Amino acid sequence: MTELTISLDTKSSRPLYEQIYAYIKEEIQAGGLPFKERLPSSRNLAKYLQVSRSTVDLAYEQLLSEGYIESIPCRGYFVSELDGLCFLKQETEEEKEDKEEENSRYDYDFSPYGIDVASFPQSAWRKVSKSILSEENHDYFQLGDPNGEILLRRTIAEYLHQARGVNCTASQVIVGAGNDYLLMLLCTICGREYKIAMENPTYMKAYRVLKMLSKEMVTIPMDQEGMKVDALEKSGAEMAYVMPSHQYPLGTVMPIRRRMELLRWAVKKEGRYIIEDDYDSEFRYKGKPIPSLQGYDNAGKVVYIGTFSRSIAPSIRISYMVLPHSLLELYQRRGALFSSTVSRVDQMIITRFLKEGHFERHLNRMRAVYKGRHDLLLECLKQNGILDICRVSGENAGVHILLEFVNGMGEQKAIDQAANEGVRVYGLSDYCVDIPEDIREKTTVSEGGALPGIQATVMLGYANMKEEEIEEAVRRLGRAWHSL
Repeated sequence: MTELTISLDTKSSRPLYEQIYAYIKEEIQAGGLPFKERLPSSRNLAKYLQVSRSTVDLAYEQLLSEGYIESIPCRGYFVSELDGLCFLKQETEEEKEDKEEENSRYDYDFSPYGIDVASFPQSAWRKVSKSILSEENHDYFQLGDPNGEILLRRTIAEYLHQARGVNCTASQVIVGAGNDYLLMLLCTICGREYKIAMENPTYMKAYRVLKMLSKEMVTIPMDQEGMKVDALEKSGAEMAYVMPSHQYPLGTVMPIRRRMELLRWAVKKEGRYIIEDDYDSEFRYKGKPIPSLQGYDNAGKVVYIGTFSRSIAPSIRISYMVLPHSLLELYQRRGALFSSTVSRVDQMIITRFLKEGHFERHLNRMRAVYKGRHDLLLECLKQNGILDICRVSGENAGVHILLEFVNGMGEQKAIDQAANEGVRVYGLSDYCVDIPEDIREKTTVSEGGALPGIQATVMLGYANMKEEEIEEAVRRLGRAWHSL
């Protein structure tokens, strides 16, 4: 029997039984109390801790109900067998300090994932939310349509047709909490026997999600027009995941010729489909927005996926998927068993936010904000001599640019030198699949890499940085990269 050296804090607002319960639970998870280990009796433990026996009984009862311990009559309490369960590793104080120290290294962070949360339309969102909740419609708090509320799906279909050239009806729109959920749902609809192809480099979160859900993943090299269709044909893939309007992370825009080639690949064989991820098409600063690939699809081969997370805020977990009619029939048989993952209240808020024009006004405002930062960043790069050693790509859309070094500097060297100046930048190699570990130290990617011959490249996101922060951060980058 193990003696439990529990230290109770009698001045804490946390009940004593919870402190006992938490200690034993953490010990079991960490392996400090192994399977079959006998625990002290409630009487003995209460005497040792100088608390009432009922306090210990409460802790043991909670552990029993969660399955961490079991009670054997006439023998006592024992640790249950938990083999096969995976516990999240508790972050130690040392790890927390390391993380804080890592973050404290940077005064400026060119994160490509950020958005300007300070520009969130608080007043409009509050007004719409208050209006919805004041209606006291009890139906809002019931389970709704698994596909999503019909008013929202109609509104999304209208918006997509006007803004993105997507041809669909409300019945084809499926609403879900995030793109990862929709990808899971799509794999459930189609079955897990699909071999899925993605561009390389690519959006790694989607790659990892699909890798868990599909039979096999393959990566396809890109040229200046996007995914190479001849390589896609040779890969044997049945489904291709692309971002034709603004490829992430390269920012490539797929021209009409390549789009037609991709659609012809899909119609050549029954069961082939294209997943079009249109994650940030709203933010384009030169010319008109690029129409969706789905708008050119006359054969029902494109699954279109979009989200409000990028255009409004990441916490607005509302994404949407437009299914071709052939998959819609499968969805009715397989996917409609799932309940909607977005609350009806949130769906009605976003519906009215769209209907009343708040979304369009917000987008127009954010385009102006991001364009200002985009133009300032390019001007600062020029003024600080960075464009003498780097080539810019991926500009004019999205909220990040790429800097490709033409002076022989390695990717990791550039990242380290920037970090020494308190500036965080991100390497393109983090978005490449199956590349050599030493790619960061090389000037060029080897022939086995994603983009043979491309120079070392870093990404600079500017959405969550103020103008004065961009100016100072770029000054430091100029100092860091010209010092070599």
